[in-house]
Amino acid sequence: SIPVRMDNGQTKVFKGFRVQYNNARGPCKGGIRFHPEETIDVVKALAAWMTWKCATVDIPLGGGKGGVICNPKEMSEGELERLSRGYIDALGEFIGPDRDIPAPDVYTNPQIMGWMMDEYSKLTGYYVPGVITGKPLAVGGSLGRGDATARGGVYTIIEAAKHLNIDLSTATAAIQGYGNAGSNAAILLNDMVGSKIIAVSDSKGSIYNQQGLDPHQVLKHKTETGSVINFPQGENISNAELLELSVDILCPAGLETVITEKNAPRIKARIVAELANGPTTPEADEILYHNGVFSIPDFLCNAGGVTVSYFEWVQGLHRYFWDEDEVHQRLGKIMTKAFQAVLAESLQRKVNMRLAAYIVAVTRVAEAVKLRGWV
Repeated sequence: SIPVRMDNGQTKVFKGFRVQYNNARGPCKGGIRFHPEETIDVVKALAAWMTWKCATVDIPLGGGKGGVICNPKEMSEGELERLSRGYIDALGEFIGPDRDIPAPDVYTNPQIMGWMMDEYSKLTGYYVPGVITGKPLAVGGSLGRGDATARGGVYTIIEAAKHLNIDLSTATAAIQGYGNAGSNAAILLNDMVGSKIIAVSDSKGSIYNQQGLDPHQVLKHKTETGSVINFPQGENISNAELLELSVDILCPAGLETVITEKNAPRIKARIVAELANGPTTPEADEILYHNGVFSIPDFLCNAGGVTVSYFEWVQGLHRYFWDEDEVHQRLGKIMTKAFQAVLAESLQRKVNMRLAAYIVAVTRVAEAVKLRGWV
């Protein structure tokens, strides 16, 4: 329970959670969500997912997740600050740079992380930048955090393309979702490897141009108009059509469960790179695998975000901060190694990449549990 003084002078009590799923490999790690429909069951499931995500990319962290039932869109900045500080006051003894390191998630941002870090520092009596990641740069944030999820995903796409003998400089891509992950993935695929982005979408619809879209101009258009639709150099198509285009790479980077048993048989992409969490249903997974579509599972593909969070934590502990090139270089090394470990497991056991990633992750956590004498 988190009592917060509201701007009207009344006190409102909010309900908050923090779940620590597993810390066999290191301190728990996971975001804090501010959402009106937050539930403890969702937070538990996401804490487990973070355990497997950290283990898949082999960073020395466990899994945790947090949430507060609130509607931040209806709260003033002062109310949000008091709620953020109240959350840390209630949880202070259970978190810390060697115990549990929160981060931003749904409807939380760097400013909220800054308040939380400051509140924890007040409780301890000294500055502790390593307690929270996703902070503003001025208070111990890391360079390279903004596009980390997308960049990590692109590193896995590069490795998948090598495995499948796809020349990315002549490849085509469709991006479903044009928020942070989707827009950055489009820009990086275009700028880093020369792939042609032929379609992108957001919640209002999709745009398509077989000759290629300029992802920078699309982002500018979305910023100015609120959506990618009606982009002058593209034609509007439906979100359903985008998913079924003949492309080399399909990046679901928006909502959950967009690829289902209904549309999976019509997916023509050679690589499905899951930048979103849970975009493919288990039934669709089987169909894609049997149809020869190479899927990079979400908790490998989008683990660039937590990897750079890990870098921020390390930099905060050492009070020594890296330049952006070093962040990119280290991220590339970790994502490439993780992809190759999962691919080797997939080929050896003749299973899809998702099952292979779970095998890699669970094996690593189980080994730590065993070596620590917990079982």
